Amino acid sequence: QERGGSNSFTHEALTLKYKLDNQFELVFVVGFQKILTLTYVDKLIDDVHKEFRDKYRNEFQQKGTLGLLNGTFDFKDDFLRLLREAEESSKVRAPTVMKTFEQSVKSQKTVKCMIETRGEKPKEKVKTKKNKGSKKEGTEAVTASNKAAPGEKQPSSAGDREELTKDEILQKNREEFFKRHMKAGEKSSKSPKPDAQKEKGKKPRVWDLGNSNAKVLDYSDSTTNGNPEACPVEEFDPDMALGDRNREPGRLYDLEYESDEEAEEEKVIQNTSKPSTKKGGLGGMFGMLKGLVGSKSLTREDMDPVLEKMKDHLIAKNVAAEIAVQLCESVAKKLEGKVMGTFTTVTSTVKQALQEALVQILQPQRRVDVLRDVMDAQRHRRPYVVTFCGVNGVGKSTNLAKISFWLIENGFSVLIAACDTFRAGAVEQLRTHTRRLNALHPPESHGGRTMVQLYEKGYGKDAAGIAMEAISYARNQGFDVVLVDTAGRMQDNAPLMTALAKLIAVNAPDLVLFVGEALVGNEAVDQLVKFNKALADHSMAQTPRLIDGIVLTKFDTIDDKVGAAISMTYITSKPIVFVGTGQTYCDLRSLNAKAVVAALMKA
Repeated sequence: QERGGSNSFTHEALTLKYKLDNQFELVFVVGFQKILTLTYVDKLIDDVHKEFRDKYRNEFQQKGTLGLLNGTFDFKDDFLRLLREAEESSKVRAPTVMKTFEQSVKSQKTVKCMIETRGEKPKEKVKTKKNKGSKKEGTEAVTASNKAAPGEKQPSSAGDREELTKDEILQKNREEFFKRHMKAGEKSSKSPKPDAQKEKGKKPRVWDLGNSNAKVLDYSDSTTNGNPEACPVEEFDPDMALGDRNREPGRLYDLEYESDEEAEEEKVIQNTSKPSTKKGGLGGMFGMLKGLVGSKSLTREDMDPVLEKMKDHLIAKNVAAEIAVQLCESVAKKLEGKVMGTFTTVTSTVKQALQEALVQILQPQRRVDVLRDVMDAQRHRRPYVVTFCGVNGVGKSTNLAKISFWLIENGFSVLIAACDTFRAGAVEQLRTHTRRLNALHPPESHGGRTMVQLYEKGYGKDAAGIAMEAISYARNQGFDVVLVDTAGRMQDNAPLMTALAKLIAVNAPDLVLFVGEALVGNEAVDQLVKFNKALADHSMAQTPRLIDGIVLTKFDTIDDKVGAAISMTYITSKPIVFVGTGQTYCDLRSLNAKAVVAALMKA
């Protein structure tokens, strides 16, 4: 998945190291047990690469690499010889010998310089630097002595210390000690002491017009759970909630990107026609051939200037800086040594390779098909559980409502579990969404079946317990999907990350979605790495449950700076399942990799 920047891969107990030969399109792979620390692996794979390529170079050039797939290679003896040489070369290195006492720095010190007198500061090593402006060494010594002279706090010179006896030094230190304490007493008397020390810890703020009674916010004994009459149908304009009325119900449209390719092609045609009128035939021909590479292999020096510009371009498009560097490194290793065509520029070759790499990153191997998985859960007569997690304010509740609407339009009933028991107004926000979704899809349109309900227990309760009760309730009532809304939390907050890991470990959801906004740059990497690390560290299972997919929100606010999509998929190798593009329930899209890459590569 375009990770050529790192030449090793670990799978369970095995480690694989590989090397590419782009000239003949060969891959050399060596595998060994992860527990072993073999120092000669890099030397072995380099030696095998050179030996194999030199031995069969003529056959590669005559038949091509693909023509040798059916052939056999008599290389076993050569490989065993190279392996033996590599093992012996690692043993030949002489072990490091410890220094003798005479060679150490300690042996050069005298006993006198190691004795420290009590109350005396240790002598500081003075490093003399050669100044360009100074003419004589004597002037440096004079300036150093002048700087040390004023002020009583400067330590006395070595000669004065030798003249003072121990009793005099102790007396002098006592006087300095009393002076410091007298000054400190004067300062403390000037500043009045506070009457009462502030108690540690945060206190809840009590508002004048508010209600300090927490029982008002407790919905444990509420009749809303399982009672659709508690959520009255709200009358509102459906056009505002739905947006496009001409859409196909239940369909998840792809992202669209309006490219200016036709306009660019017209400009190119105009620009290529102009030089022919100004210059002669030969001049125009040489101008066209300038910068073209004719049947030569690419070197790192040829690609470095282009890759540097590509890296800056990716960072400007909101790709995380670390990932932009790794991507360019991967493209360089993929192209190094590759033979170019006759009329091909280095820039176009690197750009095309980078585009292919970006498309491959945005299309991970594991594809999440939510509708198929929900139908599979239906056959097993259990609800399909989705948990949403992410940092504060990225749009978890809003996009949960959009996904609920999409599922309802596909004929699935949804139970929303209000497990954000911390943020003020979180339960009320989901209750409003539930009312509006029920207004858009009333039970009368679905044979008397309520398509969406809210399961709530108020604030200040254990989120993992509420999620467990909601899943049990959905199983008993025959709901198809349970969407679990969690509180937003920063990736550095250890207690909240532990609570999230507990919720996921206890309830074992079918899908864990990380909700991230498209506005972030380098922060996207930090968030995803730390969320995955926290889920792995705080999980009790041997194979901890990590993030399964990504919901990318606020995509309509970034124009063509779509780098966050690359950063998130690169760092996790997980797909972007949904893309939020607006404020209505219909503003939900699936990721179109080619459209994102087109926006990313746009100048």
